[in-house]
Amino acid sequence: MTLPLEDRLAITELIALHGHVFDEGELDRAAEVFTPDVEYDLTDFGRGTLTGLPQLVEATLALGTANPVAHHVTNVVIEEPTEGQVRVRSKGLGIGTDGSCGSVTYVDTVVRVGPGWRISRRKVSARRIPLTPGS
Repeated sequence: MTLPLEDRLAITELIALHGHVFDEGELDRAAEVFTPDVEYDLTDFGRGTLTGLPQLVEATLALGTANPVAHHVTNVVIEEPTEGQVRVRSKGLGIGTDGSCGSVTYVDTVVRVGPGWRISRRKVSARRIPLTPGS
């Protein structure tokens, strides 16, 4: 089944909306991005997996000034839907208060919720090592 262009655009905007909502501190809008029971996997950062919107918002607030100043997303790749969900891969850049920049890979499971889409699972992996041919 091919995903219609309208859905591809809506999913791409959903992925981008995360940065706007969280960077602006509009955490009351997190339900516009994630399902209520979202699994947010931060294992690569030593934080385990956060489950549910309340835990995600609480963890975000607890980070305080350690949160990135800005989240930027790029290279969005939307796979064909399977079993009522869509896998989306994207790259993220986070800018720290000191001007430092970090790169991550997001792997999202996106599901239809009413007329729109929401992220039900997100795995965030840090990009720490460049491509090494032959390894």
